[in-house]
Amino acid sequence: MKVRTAVLALIALSVVAGCSGKNGLRQLRAPGRGPDEFMVMPAKPLTEPKSYSELPPPTPGGANRTDRDPEAEAILALGGKPQAATAVPSSDSQLVAQAGRYGIDSSSRQSLEVEDEKFRKRKARASSFKLFPVDRYSQAYKRQAIDPFKENDRWRRAGVPTVTAPPEKLN
Repeated sequence: MKVRTAVLALIALSVVAGCSGKNGLRQLRAPGRGPDEFMVMPAKPLTEPKSYSELPPPTPGGANRTDRDPEAEAILALGGKPQAATAVPSSDSQLVAQAGRYGIDSSSRQSLEVEDEKFRKRKARASSFKLFPVDRYSQAYKRQAIDPFKENDRWRRAGVPTVTAPPEKLN
């Protein structure tokens, strides 16, 4: 009788432990309330101006000469021109026109977010009980995932030249 009670207690404990930590399908944030090191942006080093009499007037609440612009820095590092980041180059005007030929839905991100939230809630209901930690994200989106090796073979059979791919399994 003691063995049976001990086995039932272990089963109950494992079921209760499996139900803990319901944080959606995949928790990508740190569990603690500590600082987020990616939110800290270091300033540019201070430099002495060439002439103190030609300094620009201060702009309270505005940009500072030592403030960084990560987007402009990335564009510059990739060989682009940061000042032209918002404008569409004339060489891409036909591409933009073709992409928007049926109209542009400005709320597409919001509607996709709502649909995805419904999909994840529907999938989470069926898999709310677990005994071992599993990746719920991969389970939920398994039918939508693309197998790169099957796709590569499919395109090769269609006669499209593809890049070389690593073998599926290394022997």
